Amino acid sequence: MEGIKHRTVSVNGINMHVAEKGEGPIVLFLHGFPELWYTWRHQIVAVAALGYRAVAPDLRGFGDTDAPAEVSSYSCLHVVGDIVALIESLGGGNQVFLVAHDWGAMIGWYLCLFRPDLVKAFVSLTVPFRPRHPTMKPVAAMRAFFGEDYYMCRFQEAGKMEAEIGEYGAEAVIKKILTERSPGPPRLPKEKAFGSDNNAIKLPHWFTEEDLKYYAQKYNEKGFTGGLNYYRALDLNWELTAAWTGAKVRVPVKFMVGDLDMVYNTPGVKEYVHGGGFKDDVPMLDEECVVVENTGHFINQERPHEVNACLHHYFANFL
Repeated sequence: MEGIKHRTVSVNGINMHVAEKGEGPIVLFLHGFPELWYTWRHQIVAVAALGYRAVAPDLRGFGDTDAPAEVSSYSCLHVVGDIVALIESLGGGNQVFLVAHDWGAMIGWYLCLFRPDLVKAFVSLTVPFRPRHPTMKPVAAMRAFFGEDYYMCRFQEAGKMEAEIGEYGAEAVIKKILTERSPGPPRLPKEKAFGSDNNAIKLPHWFTEEDLKYYAQKYNEKGFTGGLNYYRALDLNWELTAAWTGAKVRVPVKFMVGDLDMVYNTPGVKEYVHGGGFKDDVPMLDEECVVVENTGHFINQERPHEVNACLHHYFANFL
């Protein structure tokens, strides 16, 4: 695809697939769920043309990267360890520009907390920083606020969601998730979790049949367990990060989100982002949080030109 090169690197005890293009300062892209390096196809080409080296891995458990079986292997320490080792392999541990979306953004926040020395600047798409609550475990808190049908709660039981996905098939599930436009906390009913007639769903202009086939092929090969294990490690992450309770993120950050984004429309998030809490926790947050109108969760695919322009203008401040 347009000169993008692929290779496998050994990091932190696993083999990681990496897509890359260009020469220059490194821009590292971290994808979310249910995505792959491929989510960054528009950004890789754009930033490479601007004189950067774009690097987009399949994260642990996804695509052509190894997928350890144990849930405990998907803790924030393991996944950030992968990224630290990848950065070391790319340029001897020199700082990178970081761009991340969805679960990738959560990993990005952990990286900025644990190893701020490795990040020159961070553009977080869709997911703001989430400070650790000292007394409330995440899964129990989500059940209390959003109920058992909340998607993160439904993902917890090993094997159960995989079986439900299997009833629909990878292509139908990915189509449903990536085309969902309903703002607010996503719920997966215990009956018909992903709807009743996914064949009737029309793909948006920004996501083609070719794109869908690529995702479906990789998930048919790998399965969904690796990606789901990130959610199953949420309480473990809470336990492991007690030492960072109250810690602030001390790297330059830009935040960008769609106005229809499910995370942005979760109760309390807008107030946190715009009411001063976000800035307090992330002191070097850019004052202008970019909210793109009529845009959903998968902003880097839906609005690539706006995202690429944001990256270009923001990173230019650090060259």
